[in-house]
Amino acid sequence: MEPLVIESCHSTWIIDMEHERFRRVLKGIDDHGVPASTEWRACYGVELDPESESFVVLLNPEGTRLLRSWRHVKHCAQCGGEATSELSLDELRAVALA
Repeated sequence: MEPLVIESCHSTWIIDMEHERFRRVLKGIDDHGVPASTEWRACYGVELDPESESFVVLLNPEGTRLLRSWRHVKHCAQCGGEATSELSLDELRAVALA
Protein backbone atom coordinates (compact mmCIF):
# COMPACT_ATOMS: atom_id res chain seq x y z
CA MET A 1 0.00 0.00 0.00
CA GLU A 2 1.46 3.35 -1.06
CA PRO A 3 1.48 6.13 1.54
CA LEU A 4 -0.89 9.04 1.07
CA VAL A 5 1.05 12.26 0.38
CA ILE A 6 -0.64 15.61 1.06
CA GLU A 7 0.97 18.97 0.38
CA SER A 8 0.14 21.71 2.86
CA CYS A 9 1.61 25.20 2.75
CA HIS A 10 4.65 24.47 4.92
CA SER A 11 4.83 20.66 5.07
CA THR A 12 4.49 17.53 3.04
CA TRP A 13 2.44 15.00 5.01
CA ILE A 14 3.30 11.33 4.52
CA ILE A 15 0.49 9.16 5.86
CA ASP A 16 1.23 5.43 6.06
CA MET A 17 -2.10 3.81 6.95
CA GLU A 18 -0.65 0.30 6.51
CA HIS A 19 1.50 0.95 9.59
CA GLU A 20 -0.92 3.48 11.20
CA ARG A 21 1.56 6.32 11.25
CA PHE A 22 2.38 9.69 9.70
CA ARG A 23 5.18 12.21 9.55
CA ARG A 24 5.64 15.68 8.12
CA VAL A 25 8.53 16.81 5.93
CA LEU A 26 9.12 20.48 6.62
CA LYS A 27 9.49 22.59 3.49
CA GLY A 28 12.39 24.99 3.22
CA ILE A 29 14.36 23.39 6.06
CA ASP A 30 17.14 20.90 5.47
CA ASP A 31 20.03 19.45 7.42
CA HIS A 32 23.08 19.09 5.17
CA GLY A 33 20.96 18.45 2.07
CA VAL A 34 18.43 16.17 3.81
CA PRO A 35 14.92 17.60 4.34
CA ALA A 36 13.94 18.06 7.99
CA SER A 37 11.05 15.88 9.14
CA THR A 38 9.13 15.00 12.25
CA GLU A 39 9.31 11.55 13.80
CA TRP A 40 6.68 8.99 12.84
CA ARG A 41 3.55 9.42 14.98
CA ALA A 42 0.52 7.20 15.43
CA CYS A 43 -2.33 7.81 12.99
CA TYR A 44 -5.79 6.24 13.17
CA GLY A 45 -7.30 7.74 10.05
CA VAL A 46 -7.41 10.71 7.72
CA GLU A 47 -10.50 12.65 6.77
CA LEU A 48 -10.39 14.76 3.60
CA ASP A 49 -13.11 17.40 3.39
CA PRO A 50 -14.63 17.30 -0.12
CA GLU A 51 -16.06 20.81 0.30
CA SER A 52 -12.81 22.53 1.21
CA GLU A 53 -9.07 21.93 1.11
CA SER A 54 -8.97 20.94 4.78
CA PHE A 55 -8.00 17.54 6.15
CA VAL A 56 -7.85 15.97 9.59
CA VAL A 57 -5.39 13.39 10.92
CA LEU A 58 -6.82 11.31 13.77
CA LEU A 59 -4.29 10.84 16.58
CA ASN A 60 -6.25 8.33 18.66
CA PRO A 61 -8.77 5.58 17.87
CA GLU A 62 -11.65 7.58 19.35
CA GLY A 63 -10.97 10.57 17.08
CA THR A 64 -10.90 12.97 20.02
CA ARG A 65 -7.29 14.03 19.38
CA LEU A 66 -6.59 15.34 15.91
CA LEU A 67 -4.57 17.65 13.73
CA ARG A 68 -6.29 19.81 11.14
CA SER A 69 -4.55 21.39 8.19
CA TRP A 70 -5.23 22.58 4.66
CA ARG A 71 -3.95 21.34 1.34
CA HIS A 72 -1.88 23.89 -0.53
CA VAL A 73 -3.43 24.92 -3.83
CA LYS A 74 -2.72 27.54 -6.46
CA HIS A 75 -3.84 30.96 -5.15
CA CYS A 76 -4.04 29.41 -1.68
CA ALA A 77 -6.28 31.22 0.81
CA GLN A 78 -4.16 29.91 3.72
CA CYS A 79 -0.77 31.26 2.64
CA GLY A 80 -1.70 33.66 -0.14
CA GLY A 81 -0.36 31.26 -2.75
CA GLU A 82 3.26 31.58 -1.63
CA ALA A 83 4.33 28.21 -0.25
CA THR A 84 7.93 27.29 0.39
CA SER A 85 9.86 25.01 -1.96
CA GLU A 86 8.60 21.61 -3.06
CA LEU A 87 10.36 18.30 -2.45
CA SER A 88 11.49 15.86 -5.11
CA LEU A 89 10.18 12.29 -5.23
CA ASP A 90 13.62 11.02 -4.21
CA GLU A 91 13.61 13.29 -1.14
CA LEU A 92 10.12 12.08 -0.19
CA ARG A 93 11.10 8.42 -0.62
CA ALA A 94 14.19 8.88 1.54
CA VAL A 95 12.15 10.38 4.37
CA ALA A 96 9.27 7.89 4.03
CA LEU A 97 11.65 4.94 4.33
CA ALA A 98 13.59 6.36 7.29
